[in-house]
Amino acid sequence: MRLADKIGIVTAAASGMGRAGALRFAQEGAAVGVVDLDEAGANAVARQITDAGGKAIALAGDLRQDSFAREIVRRTANAFGGLDFVWNHVGHPGPAAIEGIDWKDFELAMDLNVRTVLVTTEAAIPELRARGGGALLYTASTSGLTGSQFSPVYNIAKFGVVGLVHGLAKRYAREKIRVNAVCPGPTDTPMLRVFVARPDSQLPPGETPESLVVKRGGQVPMGRPARPEEIANAALFLISDEASYVTGVALPVDGGATA
Repeated sequence: MRLADKIGIVTAAASGMGRAGALRFAQEGAAVGVVDLDEAGANAVARQITDAGGKAIALAGDLRQDSFAREIVRRTANAFGGLDFVWNHVGHPGPAAIEGIDWKDFELAMDLNVRTVLVTTEAAIPELRARGGGALLYTASTSGLTGSQFSPVYNIAKFGVVGLVHGLAKRYAREKIRVNAVCPGPTDTPMLRVFVARPDSQLPPGETPESLVVKRGGQVPMGRPARPEEIANAALFLISDEASYVTGVALPVDGGATA
């Protein structure tokens, strides 16, 4: 097993890529703290893991509360005896518009994409250090690598995540704490439907969220959106010991979109 005896956390793990990652990591032997605002969803994922013979706890709460962003580290480490990795997957698309921007939505996007992951990282580093190293993984996006005319605010957030990865990778390399990001392109998840149907994104006449999901996927060279499991497989590599000499990487998993 690729994560045998490892202990980790996955945020935004009740659905989509986060759920796929929590399940995949557990299949590979990890004990997982399943974090989400959706209590029922987090419980369901944790139960699916334990019913299959794995180890998991559900941690439901709002990561915008600094106390909870730190608590998920403490509770996971206490439950399983330490911490080896964190996948900071939580995020938010933010507003599409610049003119007439919704500043509350902007603040929510900055909090979920940047502030919460920094708070959790602060809490996680001493736990990783105590285990002799570990892995921090962040979900950025192709929007953290190239500009998007549809989501300049998302660009701000995800370029910030990639910058954080670069800085932390250098800062903690000698302590054997590896820091990387996975950068998905369009992925067939509930969040992609939220993304394309934001109130200020002005859906083209005759289009629906479902039709736009298909269209976005059709625009990438491979001609389809990613499956959540495909992002989870990339995340698995980056947190596993197979990536022992990989740090400071923002890995596109995008069907060739950024090529």
